Amino acid sequence: MSLYYDASTILTTPSSAGGSFKSRIYNSRSTNTNTKASPAQIYALITETAKWDIVLKEVIERAEILKLEAKLTPLLALFLVHDLLLSKKGIAANSNHPLRLAIEKHKTRLRGEFIKARVRRGCASVEELKTVVLREKKAHIKAENGDKATAVYPRWVRVNTVKTTLEKQLESTFAAYEKVGSLAELVRDDDDTDDQKRVYVDPHIPDLLAVPPGVEFIASPAYKNGEVILQDKASCFPAYLLAGDTPEWEGDLVDGCAAPGNKTTHLAALLSKHGIKNSRVISMDASPARSKTLQKMVSAAGAAGNIVTVLPGQDFLAIDPQSDDRFANVTGLLLDPSCSGSGIIGRDDVPQLLLPSIPETKSRKNQGKKRKRDEPHPAQAKPTQSTTPSTTDENDIPATGTLDNDRLTKLSNLQARIVEHALSFPAATRVTYSTCSIHLTENESVVERVVNSDVAKRRGWRVLRRDEQPVGLRGWGHRGVKSDPGNDKEGVGLGEEELEGCLRCWPGDEEGVGGFFVVGFVRDGQDDIENDGGEDDEWGGFSD
Repeated sequence: MSLYYDASTILTTPSSAGGSFKSRIYNSRSTNTNTKASPAQIYALITETAKWDIVLKEVIERAEILKLEAKLTPLLALFLVHDLLLSKKGIAANSNHPLRLAIEKHKTRLRGEFIKARVRRGCASVEELKTVVLREKKAHIKAENGDKATAVYPRWVRVNTVKTTLEKQLESTFAAYEKVGSLAELVRDDDDTDDQKRVYVDPHIPDLLAVPPGVEFIASPAYKNGEVILQDKASCFPAYLLAGDTPEWEGDLVDGCAAPGNKTTHLAALLSKHGIKNSRVISMDASPARSKTLQKMVSAAGAAGNIVTVLPGQDFLAIDPQSDDRFANVTGLLLDPSCSGSGIIGRDDVPQLLLPSIPETKSRKNQGKKRKRDEPHPAQAKPTQSTTPSTTDENDIPATGTLDNDRLTKLSNLQARIVEHALSFPAATRVTYSTCSIHLTENESVVERVVNSDVAKRRGWRVLRRDEQPVGLRGWGHRGVKSDPGNDKEGVGLGEEELEGCLRCWPGDEEGVGGFFVVGFVRDGQDDIENDGGEDDEWGGFSD
């Protein structure tokens, strides 16, 4: 029965971890959510129930089981009735469990209402009913969102060129897919299912594809073999900006804040595609737990050992680049440190379930006075936040959360320090810095601080110009801003050329991405590292 409790907890407890809905479920065992059921089972239960919620809500309300069973919450009732009516294995609980008994004592009535719902829609089978219900769901979402529903957030798929090529994947995994010319064409109003086979080849990032948001790849051979990797388009910008069009790249690359590993494997894919055999990617994450995820992803992508070396538990800021021989040949560094996560959007990740209404009865009036584990109250749940940022905690504040200026300042201080530390690597000539934040404080303001820092001036670092960027990114239209949107006051003193070198992504527009920022730094100066060893005080860890 923990499956249903855990699914309810996932949907009603605000997450402070950020990331996609699926990743939060798979990471829930190591967070405050503390789920016990299999992540795959939880994800399947929530997503499948979401497809049927319109008719399940109707069945539950007409059967009046919430009026008769005070121990059931609307969310638990949705999950349990879904498995009673639609799961081949039935309810996943012991036959004598109180909640299972509470549902099964009404199974005749529930099944009767389900048949009536099918007949009212003129459907001869459950499969026909599913098609009709999906159509109703789309109409409901469109009516709820109105004009806001115009943005398309596809599922982005990066072809892993360590193992395969774009051409091979288009001829195999995507052979049955219709190729379309825009993101808008991926989703059509007349679609009756969530399994539309359409594909869009991205014009900005090589080897990147987009498919409709409902398409799943978890069970596909290409995904299982690591030939395709699910990675948002904006997340592909940093690696491509660093080493995208440089088949002559020399030296090693560092991913300093690497977990879970998408950007590391993208760097490996770019090296492999260009046939660069004398360079390696050194990837690290300060968290031992997150480093395990990083190692698994690198291994699944076929990059472990031969291309990528993982340093588990290694804090980037604890490295002394002047004396550590492992980094003597590092010419490029990719940095995607801890940020506010303010650019992350819900996308299609978190299903918005239509809950059955609770009949107002005397027994229900006092129900809110005592809540058990299976009855979390959304209004009472509060995300837990650490006041001290770490080097590599990705997106530690969800986009829907609030963030005070003090927190932003601490984050930006850490971010600037990380970038400046990268600029001190002896052989480094190029660095990329990125966040999934929309805040000026974490983006252009950090760039301004970095280019005006002692190490940048001493060693000849500057912002990579737009005309120096990889071909695919030169055409990206969204660039740096002087102030936060809606704020007329000038926020940063960067010049137009520097702002043009900054790339922005904005949630809710036609590009199908969330909020994101990336910039490249390039070194024109000589290898003047004299006195560099004294630029930073000895690092003694994070403090408030």
